[in-house]
Amino acid sequence: MEKTLVILKPCTIQRGLIGEIISRFERKGLCLAGMKMTWLTDEILSEHYAHLKEKPFFQRIKDAMSVCPVIVCCWEGVDAIHVVRQLAGATNGRNAQPGTIRGDYSMSVQENIVHASDSPETAAIELKRFFNDDEIFNYKMNNLLALYANDEF
Repeated sequence: MEKTLVILKPCTIQRGLIGEIISRFERKGLCLAGMKMTWLTDEILSEHYAHLKEKPFFQRIKDAMSVCPVIVCCWEGVDAIHVVRQLAGATNGRNAQPGTIRGDYSMSVQENIVHASDSPETAAIELKRFFNDDEIFNYKMNNLLALYANDEF
């Protein structure tokens, strides 16, 4: 099973959408393997968004992500990275399809509800950035046969 990182951004916490967003991933059939609330430091934000360091909006992103705590989640499932990104929708909420998280809850490219890892390599790096090994749990969901064919997992 593949694991991926999702961050519920400050806009999600401020708007009271935590349960709604988490339930989207649960209803799809993903398994929650880790979750915690944390306040992101400038150091962590600089590391997490290092690929955007030269962009004019770099500081704006860091400022927005430090307004209040965030909730970091580790979700697990077959093709979890792809599934989460499909559920999230296009980065710009104005362009995201209705029915996606961003399409239903976002009007912004920045205040776009969630961050989601974009590849297995990125997911591995990001999960290590936000979770200690003992904060991600491995357990068998009793409903796997209702979610997947027996040769899919």
